[in-house]
Amino acid sequence: MMKKHYLSFVLCFLVLGNVNAQSINLPWATNYDEAMTTASDDRPLLISFAGSDWCKPCIMLTREIFETEEFQSYAQDNLVLVLADFPRLKKNKLSEEQTMANEKLAKMYNQEGSFPLVVLVDKDEKIIGKLGYLPGGPGKFIDKVESLVKK
Repeated sequence: MMKKHYLSFVLCFLVLGNVNAQSINLPWATNYDEAMTTASDDRPLLISFAGSDWCKPCIMLTREIFETEEFQSYAQDNLVLVLADFPRLKKNKLSEEQTMANEKLAKMYNQEGSFPLVVLVDKDEKIIGKLGYLPGGPGKFIDKVESLVKK
């Protein structure tokens, strides 16, 4: 009987522990104009140009940096996140309107067609800096973002 209660307690503890350990999971804006209205001197836009279903470094950047609790916690107070995705698979196809919006954004900030490309933009739509995938985890990426923002 005691063993049964102990197992129930452990199971409950694990479930509740996982609830508290979940990441923030910030939403990424897909509308540049709306995102720009929330940009400020303290919160520039971080635009991620990605090929979410074909670009291996893009996928690594998302998994190793953007989806981490450390990056999300930092971004919540310091960045406005914008995703310009360019998927290739038919099942991931974006609406025509979204595709055109992403292409317009690429003409503004990614004329080279680089993937992945992260562009930091201030509230006046000026480029603060550009970077790509950086191995080394979220801390290294955040440090690079900070160094570009503080220039």
